[in-house]
Amino acid sequence: MTTIIANILIVSTIVFGVIFILVTAIGLIRLPDVYSRTHAASKSATLGVMFILLGVFLHFWLIEGHINTRILLGIVFLFITGPVGGHVIGRSAYLTGVKLWDKSVKDELAPVVAERKKQHEQRKA
Repeated sequence: MTTIIANILIVSTIVFGVIFILVTAIGLIRLPDVYSRTHAASKSATLGVMFILLGVFLHFWLIEGHINTRILLGIVFLFITGPVGGHVIGRSAYLTGVKLWDKSVKDELAPVVAERKKQHEQRKA
């Protein structure tokens, strides 16, 4: 009986992961600009891969009977680096001049960048 519950738990986490990966793929195809695409790629892909790795961890723990710490370290590493990488890609795209989507409502980073450029110019002079 416990094997059935373990299998249901394992399969459900892997299915959640696949659903998040599917949402990522749809977002990468349908979203209009690089900023929206990096958001979809970094957030939902990270969750999708984390759910899949959690399902693999649960399989080794509940079915095989041993705890694989490398999978846990992979989950932690992915949890930290995925969103940070998406942020860095979006920020570098903004600073190199990639245009926002024409229907974007607000650009909250423009005043901050302008202020920093102004401070940089004052330090230089």
